[in-house]
Amino acid sequence: MALGIDPGVSRCGYGVVVRRGGELVAREAGTLRTQAGDDLGVRLSALAEALAALITRHRPGVVVVERVLFRRNARTAMSVGQASGVALVAAARAGIPVVEVSPSEVKLAVTGDGAAGKDRVQAMVTRLLRLPSPPSADAADALALACCHLWRAAPVPVAEPGDGLARAVAAALAREAR
Repeated sequence: MALGIDPGVSRCGYGVVVRRGGELVAREAGTLRTQAGDDLGVRLSALAEALAALITRHRPGVVVVERVLFRRNARTAMSVGQASGVALVAAARAGIPVVEVSPSEVKLAVTGDGAAGKDRVQAMVTRLLRLPSPPSADAADALALACCHLWRAAPVPVAEPGDGLARAVAAALAREAR
C-alpha cells in the first residue's frame, strides 16, 4: 500500500492505493485544506495532524511525495516545500519510508507524456483505477504518485505477466474506446 502526497499548504492532495491481485485499487483520496487567513505555523500544524491521522489509519508501506522543483514563482515553491517537509516529518515519525518522485516522472508514468496537464492526469487516473468519477486535481496527482511507485516497485500484470504500465494504459484506453 502506498500513500501519495501532492504537497501544498492551502491544498494538499492525498491518495491511498493498494495492490489487489493484478490491479491497483484506490482505497481513499481527497484534499486536505487549511485556512488562508490563519498563521502559517497553525496551517502547517493542522496539515501535520491530518497527515499523521491518514498514516495511522492506513499504515502504508511507503509514502510517495512529489519532489519539489523550483518554479518561476518562488513563493509557491516555498509553500510547496514547507508542506513537503511536513509530509516527510509525518512519515518519519511513523517509521515509514519516503520516496520522492518528480512531477514529470509521474506524468510520464500515468499518461505517457512527461508534460501532460492536470486534466490528462485526472482522466488517466480515473481510467486506470476504474474510479466512478474523476477525483480533484490534487487528489488525482496524489493517486498518480502512489500508482507510479507501485508500478516501479513491482509491475502490475493486467493481462500477461511483465507488461505492467504499458498494458494497463492500453487496457484503460481500450475500455474508454468502447
